[in-house]
Amino acid sequence: MRLEFLQRMFWAATRQYLDCFVIDNNGFILISERSQEMGRFLGEVDGALMTQLLSMGVFSQVTMYDYQAMCKPPNHHHSAARPLISPISALLTATKWLVNELLLLLLEWSAWGSWRAHSGAEAKTVFHHSHKQKKQDVLQPCDTEYPVFVHQTAIQETNGAIECGACQKIFVMQQIPSSNLLLLVTDPTCDCSIFPLVLQEATEVKYNASVKCDRMRSQKLRRRPDTCHAFHPEENAQDCGGTSDLSASLPMLLLPVCAWVLPFQLLR
Repeated sequence: MRLEFLQRMFWAATRQYLDCFVIDNNGFILISERSQEMGRFLGEVDGALMTQLLSMGVFSQVTMYDYQAMCKPPNHHHSAARPLISPISALLTATKWLVNELLLLLLEWSAWGSWRAHSGAEAKTVFHHSHKQKKQDVLQPCDTEYPVFVHQTAIQETNGAIECGACQKIFVMQQIPSSNLLLLVTDPTCDCSIFPLVLQEATEVKYNASVKCDRMRSQKLRRRPDTCHAFHPEENAQDCGGTSDLSASLPMLLLPVCAWVLPFQLLR
């Protein structure tokens, strides 16, 4: 059954002054009268309702871990007076930055010009993409944890009222038979914005020295394949690569060395 057809049947059966949701067993909205809410977590749309369902035991919170996440490195704030105490250090830092930017520009331009003529458009795209990537924050591997909410199947139907200050928000929850879906009907006239949203934001896990060592020891080593498959008889090697057209340039290889030596020579 297509989702659009299910929506039409759903709204035909529930055409009244109520807010109706169909959510899955993890709290994500599948059907809503407002299309921008579909696919979102219920706690991001109605924090009061999700908070009440959690307190009633309809949903339980489970902590999940992501051991292959990427996080921003911690910011190290230095004293603002440091450049005033050591102006030579500030000048050296600025010179290094300018030389590094020039070096990256030359390397990218050299690589772009050395590609084949018919790959020019692709090389230009890579060139602009690399500049965009440089402007983004540098990320580092980390472990994160985030909450996941699971419906407790023992509670198939419930109802209640949420105290929202000057009004009460009435709701009814019913599990849809032979599925993992839940039907939620709420009163839209009561404003419950005093309740915070329930989010599924990931937070970085901070380890101390001993726990970090145990964490590294507990990681299982990846098993290598028993055999090597470096070639396939149906593969056409001419369709791959293109790196054979690239050639190393001695001046470009020496530029990184000059980038570090030149600033020191200028400040002597």
